[in-house]
Amino acid sequence: MSSAKTSHGDSDIFLALQAMDSAFLRDEETHVRELIAYLEDLSIDFNAVRHQAVALVRKVRERSRDVAAMEAFMREYDLSSEEGVILMCLAEALLRIPDNDTAEALIADKLSEAHWEEHVGKSESVFVNASTWGLMLTGKVVRLREPKAGELGNVIGRLVARSGEPVIRLAIRQAMKIM
Repeated sequence: MSSAKTSHGDSDIFLALQAMDSAFLRDEETHVRELIAYLEDLSIDFNAVRHQAVALVRKVRERSRDVAAMEAFMREYDLSSEEGVILMCLAEALLRIPDNDTAEALIADKLSEAHWEEHVGKSESVFVNASTWGLMLTGKVVRLREPKAGELGNVIGRLVARSGEPVIRLAIRQAMKIM
């Protein structure tokens, strides 16, 4: 049975090679006229095709802006900077941490030790600068969690930090998945 499959497969390959050879040797003008006639016989709605093509081009252009923003972010926070290393470590570790308490502790530890303010306004990208501000503020919020002597401001700060942690955790996890 396998020999029958092989001979059938071999004949398919032979026919494909033969078709490519004959197409390669064809007169181009004749071939194009035949293709145009074939397409006209199909009664294709070229307006619908054009509409879909325009929509696809727009999507590609939108995605290229996203890629450019991510490239600018990766340039600002490359692995030659302490903050870039922190983000990469965080991205890798968060994908493996299943529970929220450990994730929050890791985020608090990593984001609070970085010097985000050194990156504020350094990039021409609005996305990168907004992300930098977000990281800087997140680092400050998670630092509020650190216990200090019983001043009212410290209690309120810890309350803000605890209430903001689920939002911070979700935002950081989403950002790390993108990275």
